[in-house]
Amino acid sequence: MLTFVLDCSDPQALAKFWGAALGYQPVMETGPYVVLGPDAAAGDGQGPIIVLQGVPEPKQGKNRMHLDIHVDDIEGEVARLEALGAVRADPDACRDELFCWQVMTDPEGNEFCVCQPTTPGAAAPS
Repeated sequence: MLTFVLDCSDPQALAKFWGAALGYQPVMETGPYVVLGPDAAAGDGQGPIIVLQGVPEPKQGKNRMHLDIHVDDIEGEVARLEALGAVRADPDACRDELFCWQVMTDPEGNEFCVCQPTTPGAAAPS
């Protein structure tokens, strides 16, 4: 099993964003933690666990690690995530020979990317 832990100031509020963004649901809430997992009713129930950990200090600087959300329609997904409270970190999407991606931030400023293959048959890294 793979678990990602994201420090944040308000785990309950951020759980609403990441739950909707990823199709996850809260599976446990205790102390400064909200644990999110894949919604088995909405998909296959597979995927890493996300732990939102409440910390007293604010985010400073760029994340050293971030999540990539792979989609077939980057503009549609970016618009959906903006409606949930995400913000484009850069107004322009990036592109290389395999992928196009848009750098975004969640409501607390944590960076993540929305990625779409630019070449037919390109698959997300496993």
